[in-house]
Amino acid sequence: MALPALIVPDYSSTHTDHNLTEAWAVVSGEIARTDGKSSLLLAFTGAVLAGLASLTGRPLPAVTQAFGAAGVLALAAASILLLLVVRPRLRGGGLESFPAWARMSEADIREALHGDLRAARIRILSLIAVRKFRHLQRAVDLILTALALLLLAAIGALL
Repeated sequence: MALPALIVPDYSSTHTDHNLTEAWAVVSGEIARTDGKSSLLLAFTGAVLAGLASLTGRPLPAVTQAFGAAGVLALAAASILLLLVVRPRLRGGGLESFPAWARMSEADIREALHGDLRAARIRILSLIAVRKFRHLQRAVDLILTALALLLLAAIGALL
């Protein structure tokens, strides 16, 4: 009985080229996802804050005011984090980033792009994506906290 042939992974430059291109597309897609989610959550927090603003000036029990104020602060903090997600960052990066290209001459750009910079771009985009996801994660945690506090405020107003 013959032994099956040993399958050896293909680590040729073609395989690496494909993987680098695919990784760049994945990271770019993740950044787009964070921006979309953040925009949706910004609209949500803005609507909730606008609704809560309509309640100002009404007499409310002290416990409702306390929980409501804490909820508003949590929503405001979440909004700040969400704004940081969608805020463009134009500093940093090396020759592989477009902010650096804006400061270069055409000849310098040609020289800088002479080699394969995909791995460097993937690294920078990954750092951006991780930072955006951390802000997004913290913002969602704050929104959930705010909703719990606002629920407690509503219960206090009913009692």
